[in-house]
Amino acid sequence: MDTRPTVPPFDTAKLDRLMEEAGIDVIVVTSKHNTQYLMGGYKFIFFAAMDAIGHSRYLPIVIYEKGAPDHSAYVGNRMEGAEHHNNPFWTPAVHTATWGTKDAAELAVEHLKKIGKAGGRIGIEPAFLPSDARDLLTSRLEGARFVDATHALERLRAVKTPDELAKLKRASELITDSMLATIAAARAGSTKTEIIEQLRREETNRSLHFEYCLLTLGSSHNRAASPQTWGTGEVLSIDSGGNYHGYIGDLCRMGVLGEPDSELEDLLAEVESIQQTAFARVRAGAAGSEMVVAAEAVLKASPSAAFTDFFCHGMGLITHEAPFLMTNHPVAYEGIDADRPLEAGMVISVETTMLHPRRGFIKLEDTLAITPGGYEMFGDRGRGWNRGGL
Repeated sequence: MDTRPTVPPFDTAKLDRLMEEAGIDVIVVTSKHNTQYLMGGYKFIFFAAMDAIGHSRYLPIVIYEKGAPDHSAYVGNRMEGAEHHNNPFWTPAVHTATWGTKDAAELAVEHLKKIGKAGGRIGIEPAFLPSDARDLLTSRLEGARFVDATHALERLRAVKTPDELAKLKRASELITDSMLATIAAARAGSTKTEIIEQLRREETNRSLHFEYCLLTLGSSHNRAASPQTWGTGEVLSIDSGGNYHGYIGDLCRMGVLGEPDSELEDLLAEVESIQQTAFARVRAGAAGSEMVVAAEAVLKASPSAAFTDFFCHGMGLITHEAPFLMTNHPVAYEGIDADRPLEAGMVISVETTMLHPRRGFIKLEDTLAITPGGYEMFGDRGRGWNRGGL
């Protein structure tokens, strides 16, 4: 008996509207994050860490025709047939028969011809479409016009569903718990490499997929792993990304080995003041630029303004996604959503970073889900000085 879901696991009306606005008839989605989104959270575990195999690489493809979800298809690796057997994919057509990029592209061409869209306006993701696969598409679909679908897919994912919000909240909570446990376990003489490994274990034991840890100790601003050791009275900043069922958690918390002195208390209070100023401007309907302008005004008046920076960005399946609120700061993209109203269900990261010349790297990074009346903070524990060596 076919137990495949009867409806696509995303808002087809919204995607249809976005495709119409972009002048797209059918999309050929090839990025891991967008194929995962369109497949209702499914990601093939065999290629979770590495795409390369043989002389080529894994290339999952989702094909969706505007206004015709019954023409959708999934193209995947041969081993994914077992995945489909156990938990049937929603797409009416499933082609689990590939080992590389060219055979995946060939199956995509065959499907586009079958649904009569070989000569249409085809949306692709240029940054996530290998050149050999694109060459094959263009040579076999001579009448087609290829359109960049990146923006439409970003807009589709911008507002999170309740299920997505629950996963992002869980990711943030588990990362916060992991970081606080790691700070408490670290001792005088613990190296950066050892502390990072401790965090990896803490996150893994909490069913997170560890992605990265950016760590500083003492007066250094260097966040890479090293044999540097933590000393009494020194600060520790721990900034980590962990993945929970495909959704990223990304926060930063502070530790100190011993008791924080008055200067450290004041410095973290400066960072917190900037954060709280930004939070106060966050609500559905407000332009994202409102919190940026307000936070930067407080930052400018701060005694530590010369070595402190404020940044905010959207997040979800990836660490920087819609809404895009600041331009090239520090990641290279345009802040195209700065003057657009925030929407309930969007999720943003708010971070203030102080590179103090004597006391080191002092930072808070928090995750906020936009609500009609304001926001909900995810993983809101440990925002003060957390003691190490406990």
